[in-house]
Amino acid sequence: MKLAHAALTVSLSTARSTSTMMSRMSTAGRMKPREAAAVSDCMENLGDSVNELQESLEEMAHMRGKNMGLKINDIQTWVSAALTNDDTCMDGFAGNTMNGEVKNAVRAHVVKVARLTSNALALINALSSTQSSP
Repeated sequence: MKLAHAALTVSLSTARSTSTMMSRMSTAGRMKPREAAAVSDCMENLGDSVNELQESLEEMAHMRGKNMGLKINDIQTWVSAALTNDDTCMDGFAGNTMNGEVKNAVRAHVVKVARLTSNALALINALSSTQSSP
């Protein structure tokens, strides 16, 4: 449980810092309109990820009692959704017209968030397998 909590905390922190970095990039004003739109969409997806990871941490703080299996299921759903949002973030950068510094910078950070979120999900899945069904 402590490892899963720590992994979620690191994932949340990294998602927040990535969103902040992207916000700074977008206000620098050196992007093409399509890049700016992709960054904006990506920031929205990361914002959703932040919310889902925060919900997961809040639910994890209440992991006592009979409904533990249901709570773990909720957490798995939120963390899976956060991981999907991380993947969706990069969709706006698809295609050859989006090759460049902005795409590379965003990709490096989003891949890190996705890896950390995936690690958190793996630990939560392991935690789930140790609990009895609801």
